[in-house]
Amino acid sequence: MSKMTNDTFLRAAKGEKTDYTPLWFMRQAGRSQPEYRAIKEKYSLFEITHQPELCAYVTRLPVENYNVDAAILYKDIMSPLPAIGVNVEIKSGIGPVIDNPIRSMQDIERLGEINPEEDVPYVLETIRILTEEQLSVPLIGFAGAPFTLASYMIEGGPSKNYNKTKAFMYAEPNAWFAMMNKLADMTITYAKAQIKAGAKAFQIFDSWVGALNIADYRVFIKPIMEKIFSELRKEGVPLIIFGVGASHLALEWHDLPVDVVGLDWRLQISEAREMGMTKTLQGNLDPSILLAPWDVIEKRVKEILDQGMSQPGHIFNLGHGVFPAVQPDTLKRVASLVHEYSARNQ
Repeated sequence: MSKMTNDTFLRAAKGEKTDYTPLWFMRQAGRSQPEYRAIKEKYSLFEITHQPELCAYVTRLPVENYNVDAAILYKDIMSPLPAIGVNVEIKSGIGPVIDNPIRSMQDIERLGEINPEEDVPYVLETIRILTEEQLSVPLIGFAGAPFTLASYMIEGGPSKNYNKTKAFMYAEPNAWFAMMNKLADMTITYAKAQIKAGAKAFQIFDSWVGALNIADYRVFIKPIMEKIFSELRKEGVPLIIFGVGASHLALEWHDLPVDVVGLDWRLQISEAREMGMTKTLQGNLDPSILLAPWDVIEKRVKEILDQGMSQPGHIFNLGHGVFPAVQPDTLKRVASLVHEYSARNQ
């Protein structure tokens, strides 16, 4: 039986009025935590995610340390790709590297399908451990969006400009849509398995789709995202979309069948509301501010909360993930500030 007792995050995600503004931090599991660093001296990310008890511990740690209102599964957006035939290696200091990049329709036709219970049983077991025994807050499952996964699969690793990805999209539209649909099907199957195992909300990271303009997004990406979210809607859990440097796509995202639009720091919550965004918004402190003096952090957090509290439907978060130099005590203080300030000023 789940021991979840705090559903504030889920209620905010649905746009309901809450007693205070809930929060969680992207990349809250790991990165800056000393306990996590000690584990990383022994195990790689791949090894941690393949040990459900250890992975559950890493996922649970920030909930206990920071008093956040949701946990997010500790894993990588690349986790499902080996199951469909993509060789991914997470290289320290670089990121995901793929030695068999996609170059043609033949490469796409060779991609297989995912069977989560067989291919990623450790992910599902981690979710079960967390949601059945350990968490007092909801667990967020997640996946990478097709464009973001495709960018690694075509570039062969991280990119600053996505030239090869965009060139493939423009030059080979048939192959592009074949790839998008395969990745969409994989994402739907993977997400449904996470939700069935106990994830109470689901976030799709389209981290790099901001590289596209609105017109191209509407043609090459939006129909695929509509397909994914329409399918996941049937699962009855809140759905979140997030990416970096994609403020120009905010209204396109708002148009999708999602509950929550995650914003990075480039678009203020008040500006998003003025644009006509009525759904729950998530964000959006620039994570770099976490290295500033406390009075600067406090001022910025309060500004975001004031904007978020102007109407129901705000989840406090960062505009991108926690990075290793951030002090755990700072995150703890931010969480306390968010809870206390929002409870007092609702």
